[in-house]
Amino acid sequence: MIKVDFNRPVTVGNEFEYMQQAIANAQISGDGAFTKKCHAFLENELGVKKALLTTSCTHALEMSAILLDFNPGDEVIIPDFTFVSTVNAFVLRGAKPIFVDVRPDTLNLDESKLEAALTPRTKAIVPVHYAGVGCEMDSIMEIAKRHNVAVVEDNAHGLFGKYKGKYLGTFGALATQSFHETKNFSCGEGGALLVNDPVLAERAEIIREKGTNRARFFRGQVDKYTWVDIGSSYLPSDMLAAYLYAQFEQREKIQNHRKNIWEMYNAALKDWAEKNGAQLPHIPEYDEQAYHMFYMLMPDLETRQKFIMYLRERDIYSVFHYLPLHLSDMGRGFGYKAGDCPVTEKVSDQLVRLPFHNALTSADQEQVIDAIMEFKF
Repeated sequence: MIKVDFNRPVTVGNEFEYMQQAIANAQISGDGAFTKKCHAFLENELGVKKALLTTSCTHALEMSAILLDFNPGDEVIIPDFTFVSTVNAFVLRGAKPIFVDVRPDTLNLDESKLEAALTPRTKAIVPVHYAGVGCEMDSIMEIAKRHNVAVVEDNAHGLFGKYKGKYLGTFGALATQSFHETKNFSCGEGGALLVNDPVLAERAEIIREKGTNRARFFRGQVDKYTWVDIGSSYLPSDMLAAYLYAQFEQREKIQNHRKNIWEMYNAALKDWAEKNGAQLPHIPEYDEQAYHMFYMLMPDLETRQKFIMYLRERDIYSVFHYLPLHLSDMGRGFGYKAGDCPVTEKVSDQLVRLPFHNALTSADQEQVIDAIMEFKF
């Protein structure tokens, strides 16, 4: 029996060659040649005004909070079912999180609950495209526009996914990407800020460069650079950008492989899920998902935990996902309590993610599927 990892980092092309080139270029700090290649790739492929690599998606979110001038007392609307980085970025600026429950089908922000969550203090809405499946962006953008509220897309899962033919990450004023080792495209740790509102583009460069106008200096727009705003050091090493660019070059190969993995799971497990009361991912017909993960919703927490242990005993590693943010210590500190986001509370107990990575083989998948078929409820 072969061990089947939940995730495994893998090289897919010229990663090592490009990292050696970065060293030969004598610039492995931020904004070197490969960083610029990554910027151009994202801008050209997605059609965004500006793309800026960051040290993580978390830092891209923190930049968003600074760019939108979040201050103590401001409110930010966030789905309850997401990673802590989504909320931390804004809480660090003094914002109060307003958690909104998710839809039971896509596990995305429930747009029908959005308007009721808005107050005069709301400064931004942060939809998270869970599993790389697009949120209901038509409704979200219409509500945001009507109330003059910014939208920041947390697109950590969704690079190259689409909603009604338009790339995720291109709807809001800002969007963030993740290149963590668990993502479709990775450099171990990394992220990007996508700037769709041109008004924010120059300040985004400044914030990313420790609050200096260094980028303008290198473009010859000023004769020296100085401290002009708040900011921090959000630039990743060009070594990481070199690794990432090699992965970008293999976009079609990576995405096709992940699509095959997803479709194999879905086809093999559909009847089993219906028979045993499990739920497979729901993809609306107008969404083109990014094939980031494959999950199942088990009937209850006890079954989910039993299932994870059952697979572990067979050297197959599966995991649960987010815990409800409103029930965390921090969430309760903001006044939230059990029952405030019932869908999140339920799916958090039910969800299990199956092995899914760029090195997963069909033999690995067959081992996982065969084991699932033998699981006794």
